[in-house]
Amino acid sequence: MDATKTILETVDKLRQRRTAPLVLELDLTEGLSEGPPADPLGALLSMRKARLTDVLSGLKRARRDHRVQALIVKIGGVPLGLGMVQELRTAVLKLRAAGKLTVAFAETFGEFGAGTVPYYLASAFERVYLQPSGDVGLTGVALEQQFVRDALAKAGVEYQLGQRHEYKTAANMFTQNRMTEAHRESAARIAESVTEQITAGIAEGRSLDPERVRELIDQGPFIGAEAVEAGLVDGLKYRDEVYTETVGEDARLLYVSRYARSALPGRLPRPTADVVALVHGSGSIRLGRSGRSPLGGGGAMGSDTICAALRSARRDEKVRAIVFRVDSPGGSYVASDAIWREVVLAREAGKPVIVSMGDLAASGGYFVSMAADLIVAQPGTLTGSIGVFGGKPVIGELLGKLGVVTETVAEGANAGMFSTTREFSDGQWERVNAWLDRIYADFVGKVAEGRRLDRDRAHELARGRVWTGADAMRNGLVDEIGGLEDALIMARRRADLPRNAPVRMYPRMHPLERLRPPESSEDRSAARARVQLEAWGPVARIAADLGLPAYGPLVLPGSWTIR
Repeated sequence: MDATKTILETVDKLRQRRTAPLVLELDLTEGLSEGPPADPLGALLSMRKARLTDVLSGLKRARRDHRVQALIVKIGGVPLGLGMVQELRTAVLKLRAAGKLTVAFAETFGEFGAGTVPYYLASAFERVYLQPSGDVGLTGVALEQQFVRDALAKAGVEYQLGQRHEYKTAANMFTQNRMTEAHRESAARIAESVTEQITAGIAEGRSLDPERVRELIDQGPFIGAEAVEAGLVDGLKYRDEVYTETVGEDARLLYVSRYARSALPGRLPRPTADVVALVHGSGSIRLGRSGRSPLGGGGAMGSDTICAALRSARRDEKVRAIVFRVDSPGGSYVASDAIWREVVLAREAGKPVIVSMGDLAASGGYFVSMAADLIVAQPGTLTGSIGVFGGKPVIGELLGKLGVVTETVAEGANAGMFSTTREFSDGQWERVNAWLDRIYADFVGKVAEGRRLDRDRAHELARGRVWTGADAMRNGLVDEIGGLEDALIMARRRADLPRNAPVRMYPRMHPLERLRPPESSEDRSAARARVQLEAWGPVARIAADLGLPAYGPLVLPGSWTIR
């Protein structure tokens, strides 16, 4: 009898647990991971981070779940990119529209520092609370660029770099000592466009006039009490006070990611169901497998890994459409071209390809996207940068100052062409420029073809210029403003699939399994990653020695961070 009673009590507790009101939690202090880890090290480093796809899936499910009463999100810590913030804002606003209470809490929005983007995220919530000791660093948008040409010259280092064209400013930090007119024009428009988006979002979320928000940006940062008075936050509360006010006695707390993965068995997709493939491509683009970026900054998008994933999705009869999620500043031209080819082949096979752009899809990131049926971007996505640069640093003078003597024995007039101890000869410089011209012509030609533009118009939009997603759409480089959820809806529609058609992730292997070598280049499980530390050419080698960034000839200009 005691055993039966215990079983019945356990069943009753489980039933109550399933039917209890839910308050969902999301902790953004560790940031979010864009997609599945590309290698074992990435899996280890992202263990504490929620995954964007899980969060979006959980919030979508919560809109229809009568048990979910509220969402509490802690904002702060690791900064999020503007595109990801806009993706989260949209999901939160939809949850609000479904009648759920949404609460944002922060210990501070920038502790004696910039907090514009974190506060922009918070403004989408119905209630915004700040710890009494916190501040609101609403200060606007600043794009800062360092120039090291003169400093390197003092050390005896000179960069020989060519670029196509005037807006391709990734190399300017090495070749200029201030912004060129084109550089300043492009940066100013990006700052202006982002400010317009942030101002409009805060105005809508906080029921303020846009002109008033613009005034507040110029008055920031704000002490907590000032932020309450200005209508930027609803109150000064500690975490326990926020939870006491929001969470009822009978409610159960549950992290959004865990909630997203706790779908009832009846809702799981049938193994035989037609699906949408979701391929994630994140980080700088390089040849070989995905893994860790050789010079820091997170993961790298390897052409072998992404091509194998796209190829596997194309050949899978159950895959009816492909969503390619791109979050990349660019990198290798050859690697980008290999991925571009697989996108073309998928379309030729009759499978619609929808690109969803994250924070960045610029230069090489745009190259791999431009052949898709549709391109979807956030208003704040940095994209375009259709151009190329290349060359090398010359450190012969520096070596001489250090007492280093270099002697070379070579066969072939250009065998030492890429040596960093001497400048290019006139003939070698001609070859470099021919290479740059060829890459740029190929890039622009494929943009014109993929985006159905006149070649002259494609060149006008190219020239290395970076656009926000909002401006890119106005210019025909992007088709729709939206996020990953929108891209999945479009893919299902294009493939004539039901609205709830399941999504299958690619690459599909567990990170630890990726250490196993493929059986052949056609191995379906070849979409794997490995920790690799190679980068692009002599620029990467010397940059690694000097601690300077280098990713490849197709890379986003500058190192801008919007906070």
